[in-house]
Amino acid sequence: MANVTRIKAKDDTPSKKPAKKVEKEEVEEAEVIERKVRVKAKNSSNKKIAKADRKAERKAAKAEKKADKKAAKKNKEPGYFRGAFQELRQVRWPDRKSTWKMVLSVVVYVIVIAVFIMLLDALFTFLFNQLLGGN
Repeated sequence: MANVTRIKAKDDTPSKKPAKKVEKEEVEEAEVIERKVRVKAKNSSNKKIAKADRKAERKAAKAEKKADKKAAKKNKEPGYFRGAFQELRQVRWPDRKSTWKMVLSVVVYVIVIAVFIMLLDALFTFLFNQLLGGN
C-alpha cells in the first residue's frame, strides 16, 4: 500500500491578532477546500500528474531561457560602421526639387548674414575712427 501524506488547508502558525468572528459560510468554504485537498492527496495518480507537471514546467523554463539567450544574441548591438550604415539605410532622403530648395535657402541665409556682419564691421570701424580722432 502507498504511503499517503495528508495536507491540511489551514495555517497552523499562531496569529498575533485576536480571532475574529467567522461567518458560517466562510467556515463551510474552508471545510470544502480542506476536503478537496485531502482527496487530492489521497489519490496516488495525482502525484504522478504533479511530477509530470513539474517536469513540463522545467522543460518550458529551459526552452524559454534558450529562446532568451538566442534573442539576446540576435539583438546584440552591431559595430560602429555597421550601425552607421544601418542608420543611413533608415534615412528618408529628399527628392531633387526639395534638395535644391534647401540649398538655395542656405545660400540666401549665408549671404544675408555676411552682409549684416559687413555692415556692422563698417559701422564699428567708422565709430572707432571718430572716437580715436583718426581720419
